[in-house]
Amino acid sequence: MTTRNLHRQKIGLIAAGAFVLLLSLFLAPPASAEHPAQETEKYCLSCHGDPNLSMTLPSGETLSLYVSQDVIGHSIHSPLGIECEACHTDITAYPHEKVTFQTKRELSRTYYQTCQKCHPGNYEKTLDSMHANAATDGNLDAPVCTDCHGAHDVQKPDEPRALISETCSKCHGDIVETYKQSVHGSALIEENNLDVPVCTDCHGVHNIQDPRTVEFRVQSPEMCAGCHADAELMGKYGLSADVYSIYERSWHGVDVSVYKARWPTIWHDSAVCTDCHGIHDILKTSDPNSKVNPDNLLMTCQECHPGAGPNWTGAWTGHNKISFERTPFLFYVDQFYTSFTPFILWVCIIYVVLQIIRSSVDRVRSRLP
Repeated sequence: MTTRNLHRQKIGLIAAGAFVLLLSLFLAPPASAEHPAQETEKYCLSCHGDPNLSMTLPSGETLSLYVSQDVIGHSIHSPLGIECEACHTDITAYPHEKVTFQTKRELSRTYYQTCQKCHPGNYEKTLDSMHANAATDGNLDAPVCTDCHGAHDVQKPDEPRALISETCSKCHGDIVETYKQSVHGSALIEENNLDVPVCTDCHGVHNIQDPRTVEFRVQSPEMCAGCHADAELMGKYGLSADVYSIYERSWHGVDVSVYKARWPTIWHDSAVCTDCHGIHDILKTSDPNSKVNPDNLLMTCQECHPGAGPNWTGAWTGHNKISFERTPFLFYVDQFYTSFTPFILWVCIIYVVLQIIRSSVDRVRSRLP
């Protein structure tokens, strides 16, 4: 074989090799680019990928040490390159050091504190929450980060949005079941209506406060106004956006605002939204079971006004503006005082000004020779 032929064969082999390399690059699964191999994760799962791997804690509880590759691979952390040692900071080598946790709960309450490394702002908020206060008082079952967000299976907490309430139901099952039957919960669960509030919209997320306090109570009308004073949002459902502004001018609203400004820590019984409409069990006013249904309204008023008679609710305009169509008598009374009051004020002002002028003129005249 000639040198030229050998040279041609070498060129052919190089070209074929280059073609195979390029083809393998083009045909390689795209997932590898989106989710690069996690070397530490693979190393840990060589043991922890065994479904039968477990240990018995001193409390007698069996702790599963199994971590599913599928679960952790689809979590929000792993695709971002956040591997096992980011949370398990105390495990640096194999074999591991002896486990000192007495119970599963002690383990959870210890490991969740690593969340503050990446989420310091949210972690700080939890320290002043009702849940943290409950733990301080001795209730170690009060939820921590991993109870709500998960451990190896952390996902976006609001996808789907109904997941938020399902998460809260782990501890507040009865309340969430009531919420699901309400006008808000049924719209979310049955219609996937993303406009309606879920637990965290009213109670907060990481800085959840005690809803039984005076502070929470007096702030609740503003909380409801976040949606019900939004003209664009209310317009989608044919609801009035004036309910909060009218409530503010009512006796209840004025009384609440005075207490909030001067005695914010003193409990008072002036009605806020939840006293009349309910809390987790809010229903449409047309629902026969609604507390503010016309057939039930008097009974609701009598909770605070036990002497209220059958004509009580007929004198109440609700959250509606006074109008000729709805309340003609009140409309004319309102128009009269709207016109008469400024007229009287202007007459008084003119009278005072004239008296000042007359007094000044008389004083000047008295000094003349």
